[in-house]
Amino acid sequence: MGFERCRGGRRSRRSVKDLEVAHPDAAGIDIGAKAIWVAVREDCASEPVRSFSTLTTGLHELADWLQACGVDTVAMESTGVYWVPLYEVLQERGIDVNLVNAQHVKSVPGRKSDVLDCQWLRQLHRFGLLRSSFRPSPEIVELRAYLRQRDTLVRAAADQVRRMQKALTLMNLQLHNVISDITGQTGMAILRAIVAGERDAVVLATHRHYGCRASRQVIEASLAGNFQPEHLFALRQSLSLYDMHQELIAECDEAVAQRLDALNANIDAEREPLPERKTRRRSTKHPGFDVRARLHQLTGVDLTEVPGLADYSAACLIGEIGMDMSRWPSPRAFVSWLRLCPRAEITGGKPKSRRTLPTTSRAAQLLRMAALNAGRTDTALGAFYRRMAIRKPPGVAIVATAHKLARIVHTMLRTKTPFHDIGGAAYDARQRHRAIRNLKHRAHALGLTVVETVP
Repeated sequence: MGFERCRGGRRSRRSVKDLEVAHPDAAGIDIGAKAIWVAVREDCASEPVRSFSTLTTGLHELADWLQACGVDTVAMESTGVYWVPLYEVLQERGIDVNLVNAQHVKSVPGRKSDVLDCQWLRQLHRFGLLRSSFRPSPEIVELRAYLRQRDTLVRAAADQVRRMQKALTLMNLQLHNVISDITGQTGMAILRAIVAGERDAVVLATHRHYGCRASRQVIEASLAGNFQPEHLFALRQSLSLYDMHQELIAECDEAVAQRLDALNANIDAEREPLPERKTRRRSTKHPGFDVRARLHQLTGVDLTEVPGLADYSAACLIGEIGMDMSRWPSPRAFVSWLRLCPRAEITGGKPKSRRTLPTTSRAAQLLRMAALNAGRTDTALGAFYRRMAIRKPPGVAIVATAHKLARIVHTMLRTKTPFHDIGGAAYDARQRHRAIRNLKHRAHALGLTVVETVP
């Protein structure tokens, strides 16, 4: 478990008995698809290691056995989704569950095998060598499940759009090349007319919406193709699947709205009125209800005013991180958890690598996308992104901007402070002032004087 240097200069392995016991009544759980192995303290049961079934009866039998053994905390790896039913059962019984990252367990040196995995987890947790993974409250977990299901349906609907475009290309109907989105009013009206049996390009072009940028003549020319029955069949089925996914997305929107209303119903304190939106934003994934008002009532701040965060993105971010920022004592800890900060890998006083660690966090992905969107705005964050993109590769600029966004979100949710943007011009002026000040300091150190001239 560790080493200490002896007087003779040789290293001796430190005994396990020398480590301080943090959780004496801990248990380790190894979860599989068909069986669950549990290890407890040797003196509290005749069989300290037992196997249980993954059925619901087996989960409750496991919980009863842990309570009979006096276990107050357990450790198990958060791999896959097999741990979720057992986690909920143990939480209902009042047992503290520590979800452990499998990479953290592998990084701790020691002897481990598949059979003794639960014993190894118990030993590590007993000495406090494991760090629990983050899991939001049950209310936020439910909201997160609805939002993730909605995101899955959106991606599935996008796949059907690509299949419709493929069918149009096979029939040499260049509609998707003359209008920006075939799922708009013009595109859907024309597709439904084609599926209904209309083949005349002149008649199909009459479905053009007045707001469409392409003229009727251009649309008419793009609809002169070769209508083959097999491609029309594929187009008809893809359109039906797209409509079905839109109905399912509407059901998810209703479930998300009900979950947010239930969360707001538990808030007794009066919130400040919703401020007027400063910027107009339109997202293609905008839900069919007022997300911004519900999020403002829930969090007390307007996250949609942060550059790059739209209504749906802000809701997804709350679903991933929750509202309790006390889990991270500082913004620095929050960005470290998101892995949006440089890696401090130093050997011999010299940094070896500063690249961020890889992560699959959905919250980090949302902030990266928000950083990319913020780079197109005339805000201070947009000016910062463009300044970083000139000096560094685009990926570095995205991570640096996402780092700032994470700090802003953490501060807003923790202190309930509204977001204030100084603007891109003010940010550029501030950077120019800093550059001139640094030049003056360098010139003064060299015995020179910097004289500013008006261009």
